[in-house]
Amino acid sequence: MPSLKGKDATKPLNGRGGDDNPPRPPPDLPKVARRYVASLTLDADRQSRDMGKIAEEVLAHLLTLPKAKLSITVEIVADVPDGVPEDVQRIVLENGSALKFRSQGFELI
Repeated sequence: MPSLKGKDATKPLNGRGGDDNPPRPPPDLPKVARRYVASLTLDADRQSRDMGKIAEEVLAHLLTLPKAKLSITVEIVADVPDGVPEDVQRIVLENGSALKFRSQGFELI
């Protein structure tokens, strides 16, 4: 086994260098926008028109980006001071199920 005397004795054997050559951290990667998040309230009387504009003016641009994965969440809140009739509840719940709503329900207040 070779002798480690003098200057060579202070160098580590792993080849990374001693105190004279500390390992360098990787260069900082440039900061780039990687996520877009938005929230808005649509006018219930004009939701089709407004959603169409959102699709044309925002979603269309995001969908052109390579490897982009979009997730669109819709939240519906309906306050009905006089109550929702049972037949309307049944229709809404059945339609929501057919449309594969993740969650839905009426609250008894």
